[in-house]
Amino acid sequence: MRSFRNRLLWLVWGFAVSLAFSGAGRADDTKGGKGAVEPATTTAKPAENKPESGLTDRERWLLDRVEQLERRVAELEAKGGKPVVEPAPVAATTAEAPTAAPTAMPARMATSSSAAMKVEPSRLGIGPKEEQSSSLSTSTEKQKPVEPFSDADWTWLNGNPRTKDIYWDSKFFTPEIRADINYVTDFNHPTDHSMGGSSELFRTSEVQLEQFGVGGDFHYDNVRARLLTQFGMYSATTPRNDPSPGHGQWDLVSAYRYLTEAYGGYHFNVLHGVNVDAGIFLSYIGLFSYYNFDNWAYQPSYVSSNTPWFFEGLRVQIFPTAHLKIEPWFINGWQAYGSANHKPGLGGQIKWTPKPWLNIISNNYGLGEDDLFIHGRSRIHTDNSIEVKYFDKPERDGLDKMAFSLTGDLGCEYGSGVSCYGNHKGGPKQSFVGWMGYNRFWFHRDLFGLTVGGGQINNPGRYLVLIPPINGESAITAATNSPYFTGNPGDPFKAWDSSITFDYMPRQYITFRAEYDYRHANVPYWTGKGGITPPGGNNGAPQFFACSNGSSSGQTSLGAAEAACGGGSGSVWFPDLRKNESFIDLSILVKF
Repeated sequence: MRSFRNRLLWLVWGFAVSLAFSGAGRADDTKGGKGAVEPATTTAKPAENKPESGLTDRERWLLDRVEQLERRVAELEAKGGKPVVEPAPVAATTAEAPTAAPTAMPARMATSSSAAMKVEPSRLGIGPKEEQSSSLSTSTEKQKPVEPFSDADWTWLNGNPRTKDIYWDSKFFTPEIRADINYVTDFNHPTDHSMGGSSELFRTSEVQLEQFGVGGDFHYDNVRARLLTQFGMYSATTPRNDPSPGHGQWDLVSAYRYLTEAYGGYHFNVLHGVNVDAGIFLSYIGLFSYYNFDNWAYQPSYVSSNTPWFFEGLRVQIFPTAHLKIEPWFINGWQAYGSANHKPGLGGQIKWTPKPWLNIISNNYGLGEDDLFIHGRSRIHTDNSIEVKYFDKPERDGLDKMAFSLTGDLGCEYGSGVSCYGNHKGGPKQSFVGWMGYNRFWFHRDLFGLTVGGGQINNPGRYLVLIPPINGESAITAATNSPYFTGNPGDPFKAWDSSITFDYMPRQYITFRAEYDYRHANVPYWTGKGGITPPGGNNGAPQFFACSNGSSSGQTSLGAAEAACGGGSGSVWFPDLRKNESFIDLSILVKF
């Protein structure tokens, strides 16, 4: 308070002195200099009334004001009050006068006080109350709903990218670039380097580009679109698992194989937002993301690896609150570019995040007829997941975070000779039961990650088992016949797997990953040392048995194939399939 009083006195005194000097300056201006012309006549100025003290009336008035201010300051000090506006720190710093020029201090004081007064009155708690109320009312009216899932950090979720910063963004376009490169060592050591039973890993003992994606999100005036490419193994392996291009004409595989996501739509400013999109968009069934960078592990268990990675159709994303999404789908079918028969698929997702440490997801699908060339057989499926972050100490250098995910799936097919309920007049039971669970540990402020997990399935009828690519077999050719790994009603398939994954994440945009997986099936399924490629390479007729010389027998039954190949069991070629598979995969994953 004493400092404030002293500064105030210096301010007033400086103002008075400046007035006195300015008056002297004006008097000097009236004096004629060299060559000046004296006016012929002058008007005498009235003399100012100076008392005996030598002070003018103005100076006396200023001193009276100073005394009044001193009395006011004394009253405030006696009451223990504080000035209404305290000098800003910058003003105090500026007000420090050099000791070599004490006469400059009042002028500096005036400058600093003037600068301090530029602070907005609303920040200081002063100013007309009516204006403040009006400002608050306008601010409330302009306040928008919270953007869905934006008020918490969800980068810990399995299936979510952990990137938080975008290097370059604009009002119109948000770019995205992804790169996924892996190297696998399969301990079965297949001679043809070919792996089966996975939608993530396809070749062993080679460096392979899994995916290179370039694109991003376009957004302007509520209109939205997204495009992301897929160059690499994904462009061949993902379309291969879709039977729908075999229904009718036009080459849907060639049309779409290089597109991961491609859709356009509109955002409606209702509730917490409503999006309507049409095109190719990712499937959420199975929790794991199609992009391995986003996941806790590289090779997910069967309830993720064997379920859809994409849909083509229409979706509506409704956000009633900032923590709830309801998303219905109208789609061509189960991971399908087209429709395998004549019925579209219907489905949807409900996603709820009631707490920053809890994520609950339910995906459901039905109605679609997804078995190529089999009319009247429908599929239903439910997929449900929960993710819980049960430990979070981000400031720790050791173990700083832990979370787990648990997923359970149920489904079946019914009609045209199969049933959901068991072996009765409707036909053999054709169902799917599976689960998977993973636990994730983060260390040293998320620099390292460790995941352990696995899962199990039981799929009689094998309608969701990934067909091994024997002799180039695909979902389309297998719909006609798959001689070496059949998918007939009632065919059994049970399998389980486990994995341990280590991640090194020096930057938010890159992951170095090492993983060990063990997988087991109750029937020969995984590629063995002899491989799954006929002598001389694929012969272009995977729906038929191949002869021992690699040529096609042209026959779908073994007896007829033996006869066509020259007779005897040795005349027909067979792939080397095993019940067990273990491998190590190393990968570099990048996302911008």
